[in-house]
Amino acid sequence: MLLAVSRGGRLGHPRLLSVLRPRSTALSHHIQITLPLVPTRHVHGEQLQHDTKTEGIRNIGIIAHVDAGKTTTTERMLYHSGLIRHIGNVDHGDTTTDFLPLERERGITIQSAAITFLWPPRSVCPPGQQPKTINLIDTPGHQDFRYEVDRCLPILDGAVCILDSVKGVETHTERVWQSAQLSRIPRLIYVNKLDRDGASFKRSVLEAAARLRTTPLVCQIPWWNKDEFIGVVDVVNGLGMRFSSTGALSLVSAETIEKENPALRAEMDQARLSLVETLSEHDDTLMTEFLELEEDVSADSIKQAIRRLVMDGEARFAPVFAGSSLRNIGVQPLLDAVVDYLPNPSDRPELEVISAGKTYPLSDLLKQAAAKGKKGHNHQPPIVSLAHVFKVVDDPRRGMLSFARVYHGTLSRNSQMWNSNIHGYEKAQSILHVSAKDYQEIQHLATGHIGAMTGLKSARTGDTLLTFPGHQTQSAPEAFRNVRIKTVETPPAVAFIAIEPYSKTAGEKLEDALKRLTREDPSIRWNQDDKTGQLIMSGMGLLHLEVAKDRLLTHYKIDKDSALWGDIQVEYSECPLASTAPHRNVYDRSLRDKIGKAACTVSIDPLEAHHHETMLESSVERDGNIIHVTIPLPEDSDAERLPFDPEVVRQQLLNGAIAGLARGPRRSAPVRRCHVDITFDPETDFFGAASTGGHITNAALHAVRDALREAHAQGNIGILEPFANVQIQCPEAASNAVQHDFVSARGGVISEVRKPDDDAVDTGIDLSRVYVPPDPYDSVDSLRGGKKTMVRMLHVIGKAPLKEMMKYDSHLRSLTGGRHALQLDPGPFELVTGPREKALDKPW
Repeated sequence: MLLAVSRGGRLGHPRLLSVLRPRSTALSHHIQITLPLVPTRHVHGEQLQHDTKTEGIRNIGIIAHVDAGKTTTTERMLYHSGLIRHIGNVDHGDTTTDFLPLERERGITIQSAAITFLWPPRSVCPPGQQPKTINLIDTPGHQDFRYEVDRCLPILDGAVCILDSVKGVETHTERVWQSAQLSRIPRLIYVNKLDRDGASFKRSVLEAAARLRTTPLVCQIPWWNKDEFIGVVDVVNGLGMRFSSTGALSLVSAETIEKENPALRAEMDQARLSLVETLSEHDDTLMTEFLELEEDVSADSIKQAIRRLVMDGEARFAPVFAGSSLRNIGVQPLLDAVVDYLPNPSDRPELEVISAGKTYPLSDLLKQAAAKGKKGHNHQPPIVSLAHVFKVVDDPRRGMLSFARVYHGTLSRNSQMWNSNIHGYEKAQSILHVSAKDYQEIQHLATGHIGAMTGLKSARTGDTLLTFPGHQTQSAPEAFRNVRIKTVETPPAVAFIAIEPYSKTAGEKLEDALKRLTREDPSIRWNQDDKTGQLIMSGMGLLHLEVAKDRLLTHYKIDKDSALWGDIQVEYSECPLASTAPHRNVYDRSLRDKIGKAACTVSIDPLEAHHHETMLESSVERDGNIIHVTIPLPEDSDAERLPFDPEVVRQQLLNGAIAGLARGPRRSAPVRRCHVDITFDPETDFFGAASTGGHITNAALHAVRDALREAHAQGNIGILEPFANVQIQCPEAASNAVQHDFVSARGGVISEVRKPDDDAVDTGIDLSRVYVPPDPYDSVDSLRGGKKTMVRMLHVIGKAPLKEMMKYDSHLRSLTGGRHALQLDPGPFELVTGPREKALDKPW
């Protein structure tokens, strides 16, 4: 049986098979179904549905190493869903999600893009079935933009991890996989680029098991015609999906596969049996059905078992799919897998919020408020809606866009929203559903949905927005004033660029642009050097700062000739080498013509492992430091009787300490590896109405600086240098020269040299029990075998000072003849000693 499904020239939809044919039934004739091509404008209008029930939503992200095919896969998803007419190409610079000029110029994703579409398209849904609303986020793959990925991951309910089948599991893939692990996000694996020379589905699956520490559930196997990749075989449903050069998809029954390719049919049966056996070992429900029916276990039962095993987000199991997105092979069944296996928002664990330094499930917080009599207006819940701002973008047409996900209730356009991070109300001008650079205005966002708001004056990435019954405009109800959703901490900067404006006007314009840029991207920081007057912009690496500079010049219209731009340099840091004595500072000055007074006491210790182990819930970890604020209560008193809000004062003290650690006494560099203990005694440090927020913040700032200055006077401030974790893939013939240069000339340390045939490290996964089909070039008749073994490549793994690695790629070309791959990932800050420390103390 051959079932061909086409859609007016586009690829068809394999999900129709579940309606047309049960697995055990064979159709004796060829069926051709042609679906009408829905005009893009009409489809686009129906895509952005903001009233979809929670069960019909999938909030997913695309995660992977750079150049694994994330944007190409996203573009095909949008095309097959009917959202776009034309398939964009990364090389041509016309993709939907990479719409920034620099993204199209460089062919990489720089900022994450959100887009909403329906799957399956409404026009092909069987009667009575509604399409799912997919909110998809295409994230960057370059390690310099890893924070862009980390801040998006917590708002996702599922993720698709894409592997380059030629390169396998790469370093950044491991890092984003681990980030998803921390957020307990269920994941699928999509092995891409199987049409390329050197592609290996087998190696990719085994590397996923070994390096990602997951048991692969192979749901598809590649379909090869000799050495050509022509489609995939659906193991669960027992059918083939053949893709022609024109993009037409044909569904091929198991019976037809057996006639045309008996070996492929045998491999399909083996794959299905292995999948069912693996699932049965860990799912009692499927085990019962397997014992009764053996190989006749239904496809629905297999899908339900897979869904149960991946739902907890621990990634002990990961369904695996195959394809080549550039060739339009495998994208539609991947979308089907997103709907079948990844959770909707109601399937996810309950949101946890932070209030008064403690973490609660949201439902517990609402129950506590109800128990205390904090009832809402007209019997409404005490919190009408709660949302998290995960991204801020300065749009040239609409101004600042604040992207948010709603976790509770319904966020309405005309609502007054309490921002618990800045302790103030804001109101959106409009709420938008987003499709990359296109927007559709809507009236509200319901639970589980993702959208953007315009008109928020102060919202930043990581802020929590709440709405309450009634129309408060001054302050939020006391019980919810400090409710926050936990956010990802911004990592320390490792590189900086100095900017010296030529005039006061140019400096003011540049400062305003930097404020807006850092609101967009909190991993960009800036400050003004007190001695030189230069503006110092810091970031996560060479590419990150190059992109930030380009955005200042192009988007914010900064005249390049209005300032002197320095070279991008490594950001050194300072650290205490010994504990300081307690320093009490009384700040008694006028601020903005307002007289005031406040005090606090600060002590600083070098950060050690036990500080992390004993870290309290009220402590804050920021930029490699732990800051703890103690507000001792007077005898026979409690927090509610204090003459001030302790949470507000705590935040003010934290802000002061963070500002004090921004510049150290030795090189005016940021201070790291500190444990800062701040004590604010209500009896001695609070002076009533005179203790304003600015005075409290400045008291902490000056106390921290006083402690650091004393440590420097005693010779107890060291210098930290950022290191990079390095992986170099190079030909075996050049490996000795590369290793010698890496160690002797670059100050690197090699931890491992891995050969292609080295056994994988023990990760608790028995690779001998992992099913994976053979690659076509495993046979001697394949032409790929010779290509694969032409050059024997080695992996050199180690670490080196980031300063020596920033432009190392060009130097490696001379050593390897251009046949190498260099991967840099952020490493630790390490103490500089000996001659390198003396060299750094010279005037700079």
